[in-house]
Amino acid sequence: MEFQDVVRRRRMVRAFTDEPVAPEQADRLLRNAVRAPSAGFTQGWAFLVLESPEERERFWSAATPPAGRDMGDWLRGMRTAPLLVAVLASKAAYVGRYAEPDKGWTDRDEARWPVPYWHVDAGMAALLILQTAVDEGLGACFFGVPGDRLEAFRAAFDVPPEWAPTGVVAVGHPADGGAAGSPSRRRRKPLDEVVHRGRFGGRPRG
Repeated sequence: MEFQDVVRRRRMVRAFTDEPVAPEQADRLLRNAVRAPSAGFTQGWAFLVLESPEERERFWSAATPPAGRDMGDWLRGMRTAPLLVAVLASKAAYVGRYAEPDKGWTDRDEARWPVPYWHVDAGMAALLILQTAVDEGLGACFFGVPGDRLEAFRAAFDVPPEWAPTGVVAVGHPADGGAAGSPSRRRRKPLDEVVHRGRFGGRPRG
């Protein structure tokens, strides 16, 4: 598929058929994910792949909030995904990398990181999974693990404390239905509204 078609067609898919994701497709998702850029080439990411029904059920049991806003439609659709990839990031890996001689931040001061690049880089890896899914004729959706479910998630899959989930990508063959996403309720902002040339508030071209 042409790259512009991949970008244009990418959307969050929230319902899937019962057709499995082929092993070679899953491998391509992951091989492309690790091509994402990372600060200092730290590559401080890890990918927890959940494919079996038991693994997926364990994830949803651990990560689903017991109460709160109605997520019934969303959950019914998302639980049909045959593949879940939890994208994890390690702050310690980045702090350690930038204390190495070629970087030289030996004080390991976290104030040097006004932006948490461990999550930025993991997010870019997740985007490559989303785009590769489109290129493979699959659908995917990125979502987060609720803060009050992090410890349950870690315990369910023996995830060490160093690793924090940036998010999870659900992947499968798209099906009709599923919860309507925010784009059904909000417009995409025009380019002229979000692009600023020369200074913030600068005039658009033309």
